Amino acid sequence: MPHSLSYDEADHDARRARQWLAGQARGEGFARPRLLELGTAMTALAAAAEHEPVAVAPQPVGADPGAAGPGSRPAADADGDPSGIVKPLPPGLFDRHGTNAEMRWAAMAGQGYVVPTDRFFVRNHTRTPRIDAGTWRLSLFGDGLRGEPTRDRPVEFGYDDLRRLPAERVTALVECAGNGRRFFAGQQGRPTPGVAWGLGGVGVAHWRGVRLAEVLRRAGLTGAAVDVMPEGLDPEYVTGGVNLGRVRRPLPVGKALDDVLLAYEMNGEPLPADHGHPVRVVVPGWIGVSSIKWVGPVEVSATALFSPWNTQLYRMFGPGYPAGGATLGAQSVKSAFELPWDARVPAGAEVLLRGRSWSGAGPIRSVQVHTGDGGWRPAELVDADADAGGPWQRWTARWRPTGPGPVTLRARATDTTGVGQPAQARHNDLGYLFDGVIRHSVTVC
Repeated sequence: MPHSLSYDEADHDARRARQWLAGQARGEGFARPRLLELGTAMTALAAAAEHEPVAVAPQPVGADPGAAGPGSRPAADADGDPSGIVKPLPPGLFDRHGTNAEMRWAAMAGQGYVVPTDRFFVRNHTRTPRIDAGTWRLSLFGDGLRGEPTRDRPVEFGYDDLRRLPAERVTALVECAGNGRRFFAGQQGRPTPGVAWGLGGVGVAHWRGVRLAEVLRRAGLTGAAVDVMPEGLDPEYVTGGVNLGRVRRPLPVGKALDDVLLAYEMNGEPLPADHGHPVRVVVPGWIGVSSIKWVGPVEVSATALFSPWNTQLYRMFGPGYPAGGATLGAQSVKSAFELPWDARVPAGAEVLLRGRSWSGAGPIRSVQVHTGDGGWRPAELVDADADAGGPWQRWTARWRPTGPGPVTLRARATDTTGVGQPAQARHNDLGYLFDGVIRHSVTVC
């Protein structure tokens, strides 16, 4: 018979769950049966956190409080923009979602391989802080480092210290885990809470910085280290009356030592404020929340670490998933046309369709398109991208539409590990990792 919680037990576990979700507790404190019983409650808390307006506490980085949820009313920044985003957001380049800005795919036509910084999407949980590189510090602490430095007495690196270390330049993709979320409702009839991203919550850039592995080694990484948790310096995130603190999410030490970059340049220029100035984390292939912007403290632990961003948020909840949710790591496979939604195309004339496909698991092996007038056919991959095996693959397909009327375009890709795009994405309660084939509507006239 399942264990039945008494009032006192339930109250204790609710408090303990909130501590755990807020990152105020480590992994201890839950027996597995009790954790499974809390799974439903965790799902409800997670949905509320994705959906509710938030308030944020001021931080000592010169930023005013803001808000991040749909329906919230953040305070305007110094230039009067209520989004809390610093850079201009012309409507031809972006769709706005509260404190976030989604790139319009039509704005990528003819732009080359990387996304120009002026149209790179912005994902903020609160608002963009203004941080002085001269006073900024990267602070490493925890029992996974030699001497077990504390948060109050960490190993520190300044901005100039990082720039004196061996630098690397990588081309990497950053994508919000909720990219494509609106299609759970629009194509599959099952709405989910959270920002209603189309497919523009993604971008590839040239990043320059120092390997996190290099910094960890110099800070005294030990063989006992298990998790590394970078933390942002943006304002704290409050939802449902619970202050979840600053955005932070642990990485397994193996990933941290593999290909993770502490980036201070983007597309050949110092990081802009909205993209993490002065230093951000870039975690190739993994969901965007792992790539912490405005990084400051970094905890290195000999035991597993937890935060709201790997327990309450950014987990797969729902039917078919474990009661406590499934961990998110690598991104899914997606494809997008570089074409306005509901674009108008001429009948009888040849149209060159352009698009891009990507996967967090590896390069794209093949792409197929469907133009509503026959079956699937191969798209032509841009040779330079295929040879380089980079984070995404550009492609083209020639199409001569016949009679006038609505047409639905489709594209699907398969990566080098054999993972492809299904006709429908598997549902999860918070709308992450939509990988279904997108039905892109156009009108032939």
